[in-house]
Amino acid sequence: MSTFLLLGIGLVVGVMASFTGLGGGFLVVPLLIMLGYESYKAVGTSFLTIFIISISALVAHASLQNVDVRLGVLLGIGGILGAQLGSRLVEYVPTNVFNKIFAFVLVGLAIKMFLSK
Repeated sequence: MSTFLLLGIGLVVGVMASFTGLGGGFLVVPLLIMLGYESYKAVGTSFLTIFIISISALVAHASLQNVDVRLGVLLGIGGILGAQLGSRLVEYVPTNVFNKIFAFVLVGLAIKMFLSK
């Protein structure tokens, strides 16, 4: 893929991530899998992307005073432990099974959001 196309995709992911708070992985992971990456490589690459986007979004939201630091730190500490476990588990899940699990989670979240008030 060309550098400009990747930068354009990153721009869209950055807007969606900072607007929705979803981090961008819901866009990056399927895109990388469609490009032929194995699920574990797509997830790992997505986390680097999310890390960079998240720092920028955090700075922007903090300047608007939209950050609960205590809540974020507590969730982050739990997330550190979960990330260590999840990154090791994903290597044992075949890409076709991962795709189905990922799609199920996204559809479930979409239905919940659609039906909420």
